[in-house]
Amino acid sequence: MKSGFIALIGHPNVGKSTFLNQVLGEKVTITSTKPQTTRNTIRGIYTDDEAQMVFLDTPGISKPKHELGAYMRRTAFKSLEAVDLVLLMVDALDDKRPFDEKLLERIKQIDTPMFLIVNKIDAVRDFDRLKAYVERLKKLYDVDEAFLISAKEGWHTDRLLSDIKDGLEEGPAYYPKEWKTDQPERFVIAERIREKVLEFTHEEVPHSVAVILESLETDDAHENLLNVYANIIVERPSQKKIVIGKGGEMMKKIGTAARKGLADLLGSKIYLDLHCKVMRDWRHKQQSLRHVGYKDE
Repeated sequence: MKSGFIALIGHPNVGKSTFLNQVLGEKVTITSTKPQTTRNTIRGIYTDDEAQMVFLDTPGISKPKHELGAYMRRTAFKSLEAVDLVLLMVDALDDKRPFDEKLLERIKQIDTPMFLIVNKIDAVRDFDRLKAYVERLKKLYDVDEAFLISAKEGWHTDRLLSDIKDGLEEGPAYYPKEWKTDQPERFVIAERIREKVLEFTHEEVPHSVAVILESLETDDAHENLLNVYANIIVERPSQKKIVIGKGGEMMKKIGTAARKGLADLLGSKIYLDLHCKVMRDWRHKQQSLRHVGYKDE
């Protein structure tokens, strides 16, 4: 048996979460077109008869604009400290983005093998330009290998998994074979609710949203019914109005979609009680970050 821990790092929206969900064959981390959807390190567990690979899906690395951004950057960098392999993922179409000097500096400090993963090749039309981009990145980051994939379509992910497996050393299975993640149920439920808020709201609202799970309990009268009570946190009263919507329509839309997703995920009926509360500028305050669940490990 082989085993190892693999960190997924890169800028926001390069497809790290999509890749992890594709590899595992089910949704263990939420995805969105909104930047910086992932705020915590999510562990996804891939196990076959020969190996167990524990992937660490990290927040997208960007210049922090508030305390939440700084927390996310620390979380991403911390994932590099005790892994067996680093997968640096970039967007195949994003060859004009300036490289992150802090990321480059941090990578060069670690003595860990690294693969360059160039994602979204399904959208590439100019392959000469892509080739030049890949060669530039290989020299810049001094990677061991480079892979061109499409996480969305599943292109070449099998070959990547095979090469990762070949490089792992013998080791134990850290988790039961049937596990796909070790995230607590409460965390997963809160994230699925937040995903629906991201899906249905726009502009500044998605970045300002957190979800606090107040209560999770099996209904006393109905064994297959799970009662979920949660608060959607925003920073300003104007954002609360958007989340609730005219006559409560937006909140109803979010709740209906979240309830269906949770029922499919948990295999039980869901009673979902959602409320929206204002916590002014929570992303900028350490105490507020801790209150909504963003704590340094």
